[in-house]
Amino acid sequence: MPGYGLPTGTQGLLPWQWAEHRLATSHNYWLATVRPDGRPHLMIVWGLWLERVFYFSTGRQSRKARNLALNARCVVATEDAAAAVVVEGIAEEVGDIGLRKRFLALYQKKYQYDMSAMEADILSQKEPIYAIRPGTAFGLDEQRTLTTATRWQFR
Repeated sequence: MPGYGLPTGTQGLLPWQWAEHRLATSHNYWLATVRPDGRPHLMIVWGLWLERVFYFSTGRQSRKARNLALNARCVVATEDAAAAVVVEGIAEEVGDIGLRKRFLALYQKKYQYDMSAMEADILSQKEPIYAIRPGTAFGLDEQRTLTTATRWQFR
């Protein structure tokens, strides 16, 4: 990470498994999108980290969905700033019905939240599920000191 005076080698950097564990076990996630006029929009969402992709659902008329329809670039971060994972990526709407069904089942299990009232709208694609694949990710663990700050590149 240029400009921070950190070591240039890879010794002591956080492993990707550290990041994936936090992405999978976080309860809340911060999602940053960009409004049409360029102003940022930051909101908490629930979601799933599954096979190196972050998934979340929202209403099609929500501010975040309207932002993503115009600019799919976004950032998602775990809730714990002391052991943070920040993922930059591009949100894509999930069209695969099998994946939507899997999302519903896993989401309901993780959050103990009855999704039956939204199931028809999600499976008919009236309401979106988004997939965010990492382009760049950052890991910061306050307990291990700043020298372990790590950046992963995926593209």
